[in-house]
Amino acid sequence: MTAQPADFSALMAEVTAVSGKFGHREHVHLTWLAVRRFGTPAAVGLVSDGIQRTARYAGAPQKYHVTVSRAWVELVGHHAAQGGDDEFTAFADSHPLLLDKRLLTRFYRPATLAGAQARAGWVEPDLAPFPWQDGDRRQAGEEPAPRP
Repeated sequence: MTAQPADFSALMAEVTAVSGKFGHREHVHLTWLAVRRFGTPAAVGLVSDGIQRTARYAGAPQKYHVTVSRAWVELVGHHAAQGGDDEFTAFADSHPLLLDKRLLTRFYRPATLAGAQARAGWVEPDLAPFPWQDGDRRQAGEEPAPRP
């Protein structure tokens, strides 16, 4: 199933129906739903485009951040792929670090995320690899990157 712009609006409505707000937990919930329904690659586009449109509509297009948006979708997608959680509450309980909005600082230096390049395009982590990248490095015979 291909994700469409209307899908973002539907996911947003579903997530905010209970709480009436859209904080970090709701953002992770929306991303989890998008990943489960459309797969991680499609969710990257759906969530990123939806957030960018929402920021533009709110008169704050500068708030959209390419690297942050994609990194969160990929992190949620990685953990969702491990399976076993059919409800968001169980998923959140199983992966509490995803509810920490500072999680990306484990992978990126603050200056990197604050930079224009990361705002406008994808930038790979420069502090520590994502969990799935550590496995790639081990398979290639490299040492895993040190953890912060």
